[in-house]
Amino acid sequence: MGWFAYQTLKYITTKNPDVHFVFVFDRNFDQEFIFSDNITPLILSPQARHPFLYYAWFQHSVKNLLNKMQPDLFLSPDGFLSLGAKCKQLPVIHDINFLHHPEDSKWLTAKYYNYYFPKFAREATRIATVSEYSKQDIARNYGIDPANIDVVYNGINHFFKPVDDLEKQKTKQKYTSGKDYFVNVGSLHPRKNIANLIRAFALFKKESNSDHKLVLAGPKYWGVAEINKIISETNLKDEIVFTGRLPDEELNFVLGSALALTFIPYYEGFGIPLVEAMQAQVPIITSNVTSMPEVAGNAALLVNPLEVNEIKNAMLQVFQKPALRESLIFNGNLQKQKFSWEKSGDLLWESILKTTQN
Repeated sequence: MGWFAYQTLKYITTKNPDVHFVFVFDRNFDQEFIFSDNITPLILSPQARHPFLYYAWFQHSVKNLLNKMQPDLFLSPDGFLSLGAKCKQLPVIHDINFLHHPEDSKWLTAKYYNYYFPKFAREATRIATVSEYSKQDIARNYGIDPANIDVVYNGINHFFKPVDDLEKQKTKQKYTSGKDYFVNVGSLHPRKNIANLIRAFALFKKESNSDHKLVLAGPKYWGVAEINKIISETNLKDEIVFTGRLPDEELNFVLGSALALTFIPYYEGFGIPLVEAMQAQVPIITSNVTSMPEVAGNAALLVNPLEVNEIKNAMLQVFQKPALRESLIFNGNLQKQKFSWEKSGDLLWESILKTTQN
């Protein structure tokens, strides 16, 4: 959500100098977020990082501001609206995982989302989302006419690019003692299905008899206890590398030096690591559910994320077949043409214009 908001708003505000934008923050902000002279930043309290404070901020502070300013539009990049505000509202609802898997969020957060997001969807003048899958999911579950939902795909950050052989060698030496590896990019969160990935990796190691490693590149969230338990059970402590959150350039090196991206969540509204891997020219193994087949196209081997043997078999195929790897990379170079932040910005601006002209 952060990258989507940053990249699309940077593009839209600089491309439309005759439009006045007001950016509303809940705390002190960095000047890098004020992209152009036609932006007025405002800070409203309270700082909103808890469901009770979400309510106070959006339903009181923001609502009072909107009713006072009466803007042409309130755009909410993370989907929250101010119910009853006297202006048109466009939320970007990236996905509704909290409806299908409430156990993946803190109890109160899941309750808040599942109570308010149906209301936000019905109150919205229009809705934007990040995939055709999410569009149909929102329409079906919230009773929204699909004609009122616009698909605005995510883009690819500029720092992702192919990695040369020398840098690959240096990266492998740094993280895996020079060994080849599979990589998973993203936060270690329950819906990312890291537990099944590790189980599949254990079977892959047993059947391939290879010295390959598994690199998990992302910050740790809750659910890490289960991951540590499975690592202990499978005796893979020395075969799995946790990098934590990486700087942008370093993340590109780690992704671009991998044998393949193994990204197998059981639910995604889009799945940005898929297009990042295409840009870095890395083969992909991903899930055959939700938005991932739509985003990956022919650039990935698709697996059932709940079937450990399917994941393992895909890892074996990528390991054993150089021609398959080359084919997936070639297809990725074609598929990635569908995605850029410029295209995302244009699509979101189109959605804004449709909303204001309703």
